[in-house]
Amino acid sequence: MPDSQTNSLHVDFCGLSLASPIVLLSGCVGFGEEYTRVEGFSNRDVGAVVLKGTTLEPRLGNRPHRVCETPMGMLNSIGLQNPGVDKVVDEILFGLDFTETRFIANVCGSTIDDYAAVTKRFDDSPIDAIEINISCPNIKEGGVQFGNIPEMSARVVAACRAQTSKPLITKLSPNQTDIRENARLCIEAGSDGLAVINTVMGMAIDIEQRKPVIGNVRGGLSGPAIKPIALLKTQQVYEVAKAHGVPIIGQGGITTPHDAIEFLIAGASTVGVGTALFYDPLVCTKINDGISDYLERHKMKSVSDLVGSLRL
Repeated sequence: MPDSQTNSLHVDFCGLSLASPIVLLSGCVGFGEEYTRVEGFSNRDVGAVVLKGTTLEPRLGNRPHRVCETPMGMLNSIGLQNPGVDKVVDEILFGLDFTETRFIANVCGSTIDDYAAVTKRFDDSPIDAIEINISCPNIKEGGVQFGNIPEMSARVVAACRAQTSKPLITKLSPNQTDIRENARLCIEAGSDGLAVINTVMGMAIDIEQRKPVIGNVRGGLSGPAIKPIALLKTQQVYEVAKAHGVPIIGQGGITTPHDAIEFLIAGASTVGVGTALFYDPLVCTKINDGISDYLERHKMKSVSDLVGSLRL
């Protein structure tokens, strides 16, 4: 990797100092401990880790099958399986090394009151920031409904904002009419950052049984197949967010340095990596090296020089 003094990978995001623009996405690294078992992986290679979606009470999740591979990614319908916020705060967080990287909680709920209660619980914890998951397509109650109606999204953000002084990041759904309007209302309601985008709804069919492969019928499509959609949504949200100084986590199908650089140019301040980790757990080092090399070749001193540099 080129000399970090020449082109730094350091990023400021929502008042947090990140060592790299890479953010590991919720649901892909459990509660932060899975990838520490992979030889050669280090949390020091990433700027932040978003923990698994957490609800007020424990959830068993959806019936199987929960995951289905697709030609350019995968469908998942885990259904927010988690032990509940009390166990996460009282037990799991104490097993994380907060000196290595930043950890971001992912808050989920079936009602606005649920979101507020989980956020309040995380406010009294060592967590660095809170991501509001208003766009999960894999639960029947709440979830994606909150994310597809801008006014509802804003109500959730406002309720969470009232419960914490920690940075709030709102995870936006691609399955809506106008993502720019949603972004604007979420910012006005108190969101400090935006994550663009969540998975795209899809399905797969077992043609011999003529039944859905996924037990929940539908699931969230992630991976390279959704990258063009995510890239466009990131650029659209940046048009709104830049006026308010609100940073974006660009995510959806990032598997290479080229992908990550595209999102940065489109307006993302950081880039989320998820599905790629399942087949290349050490992809983050390659992405960091590629970004650093690009900055050196284009005589840029930092990632911030690249953010939003798209020439229209």
